[in-house]
Amino acid sequence: MLEDQPQPKPKNNDSIIKWTALTIGGCLVIIACLAFALVLAGRFFSPQIGGILSQVGVGPNNKPVYTATPVAQAHPQSKFNTMGNPNAPVRIIEYADFQCPFCQRYWQDTEPQIIKTYIATGKVYYEYRSVGAFIGPDSALAAEAAYCAGDQNKFWEYHDVLFSNWTGENVGDFATPKLRQHAATVGLDQNTFDQCLNQGKYVDRVQQDVTNANADGIHSTPSFLINGKLVEGAQPFDVFQKAIETALKGY
Repeated sequence: MLEDQPQPKPKNNDSIIKWTALTIGGCLVIIACLAFALVLAGRFFSPQIGGILSQVGVGPNNKPVYTATPVAQAHPQSKFNTMGNPNAPVRIIEYADFQCPFCQRYWQDTEPQIIKTYIATGKVYYEYRSVGAFIGPDSALAAEAAYCAGDQNKFWEYHDVLFSNWTGENVGDFATPKLRQHAATVGLDQNTFDQCLNQGKYVDRVQQDVTNANADGIHSTPSFLINGKLVEGAQPFDVFQKAIETALKGY
């Protein structure tokens, strides 16, 4: 009777090679999956804006066009150029210029925290106003375009796209062709938007913003009235937090 012969044990080198191959293969699969997920999302981190943005097209001179928005930027109970509960105990009026770099900085760094902490919780009612052609003619035109977007309930989406695609003062970022392109980005009815902008529907409203700004003692952008008290500049969140908490206490 033949006895079962013991099988030779694999050499240590064979085991090492097999495990190495499996490890490398697994890593490659993980990397491939991550790369595929990034391609599907079509997103990247923008060092200029500091948030996750999505490219939605290519503009003049092959310049990419991006959607809004930084992470956590939401607009609860938004209506035209306001957001939040109209009966909130604190009202904030922002005076800003879409061409203003400090306005963009505030939008990027501070506004999302105010939205999350105070607007979404019903404590603050928030309103955006322009300051007309404060920096240049395109400032007023961009404000008119944002109000035109408001006619289609997308003021804030358009507001975010403008700041997302700003590159400098008076460099043509908000010339009419680009404003039309941004309208397409947020899904506006193009004919309605074009008619609104071309006919100057909100020229008087933007001029009224200027009148209000002068009456409120506004001399720089961004500036804010928190229950009537002035806060100037792209201040960090803790400055706004202190002012809002003081207003909530009735002071």
